[in-house]
Amino acid sequence: MMAEEFVLASEKYGSGSLERKYTFSTEKGNIERIGRKRETIAERVKQFFKSAFLPQGYPESVSKDYLRYQVWDTVQAFCSSITGTLATQAMLKGYGVGDDKATSLAATMTWILRSGTGMVGSILFAWIQGSNLDCNAKKWRLFADVLNDASILLEMLAPLFKAYFTFVACLSSVSKAIVGVAGGATRAAMTQHQARRDNMADVAAKDGSQETLVNLLALVGGLVITPMVSGNAGLTWTLFFIFTFLHLYANFRAVSSVVMETVNIPRLHILVTEFLTSGFIMTPQEVGSREPIIFGMSTGECLRISLGTEFMSVVNSVSELDAALPNSKQSRYIMKLKLSKGRNSGSIYVVLHEDSNSFDHLQSCFQACVLDYVIRTRPSTRKVLIDSDGSQRALEALHNFWWHEKSQPIDCSWDLIALAHNFTLQAFPAFIKGLEEAGWTTSRTHLGPDEWRTVWNCQGLEIKKSI
Repeated sequence: MMAEEFVLASEKYGSGSLERKYTFSTEKGNIERIGRKRETIAERVKQFFKSAFLPQGYPESVSKDYLRYQVWDTVQAFCSSITGTLATQAMLKGYGVGDDKATSLAATMTWILRSGTGMVGSILFAWIQGSNLDCNAKKWRLFADVLNDASILLEMLAPLFKAYFTFVACLSSVSKAIVGVAGGATRAAMTQHQARRDNMADVAAKDGSQETLVNLLALVGGLVITPMVSGNAGLTWTLFFIFTFLHLYANFRAVSSVVMETVNIPRLHILVTEFLTSGFIMTPQEVGSREPIIFGMSTGECLRISLGTEFMSVVNSVSELDAALPNSKQSRYIMKLKLSKGRNSGSIYVVLHEDSNSFDHLQSCFQACVLDYVIRTRPSTRKVLIDSDGSQRALEALHNFWWHEKSQPIDCSWDLIALAHNFTLQAFPAFIKGLEEAGWTTSRTHLGPDEWRTVWNCQGLEIKKSI
């Protein structure tokens, strides 16, 4: 019998270049491993850094935007650490280090006041804005870094105003406390987005390792820079503004590179506008490039959406409840449009039923975005689409009604909502299907509804009609 050798198994470690094969020889009767027995020093170093600073299974275990975001996040962290070093030197001078007239008691009192105001500030900010951090993670992430630079600037200026040093130091502490809350919360949201194998803890741990390494390098840089700038105010401020600019630019690039697959209000406005204009559903990447990430910038909407509001903000009489439920008494949401005097802006209040879910939340906000689109655009801006389900005719009726009735003194909002609801019932199934095909996550949203839930009794409507 002739000796025979064949490959019994092969394996590889993740998506890397490390591959092994196992052969079996009938002559020797044992299994042998084929492959490099010894890796070069460069390969070992590369493998160490990959294992120590990147999540296991990278790049398959994280989102596609992970590396791009982390590169810019590393740059901004380094710049922030350098400017923090410059600010620390200024604050120590303000506390009285090197001043014979300064007392330890005064420095201790200032430190306590500064820390205390920061703690109060973090509690108040988390109370006021905690629920909004998930919905607008990209905006709050950039806001936190801008505010961080502002707090460092205050620390740099504090020693120049000795009479108000404690006040400026406390104001800086409050700013940094807000940065800590907003930055930490949005970092968790980013981590949740990046983790694709239920490996959020691993992604967070490796992100912490990356930041620690960057801070260590910045610490070494600080040891070099601090003696150079000591006593040289011009050089200190020059380096501060250079690194602050780099910090802000790197943060803008980092946040811009993030592509969220969950829908929030600004993204939904972009999606609905494109859908109603051309019938096309944009991908998360396309929406991400158009999504505003700076507070004050918007997608052009004229109506503010209040989701999950109180019952009395929409219904104040039985007749209004009847008007708010034009088609189906089993609807899981009701809404009211309140326009301003110019009738080109206003708010949409949405009351959610106790049994409503994320699908109902998304549908109600879709209807609200349709209303917003109709009010701010003329019918001529829309392309003529193939009308297979009647939704095009419903949209035309909605558009024509508003642009005909808006000049009248009567309030046509209930009729407008009824027409928008008719259109939503026809168009929303195609919209939600398009979202899923384009790569959006529809099982959960970041629409940010308030916690009010209502159960309405339609029996009163029937009693009223029978009288």
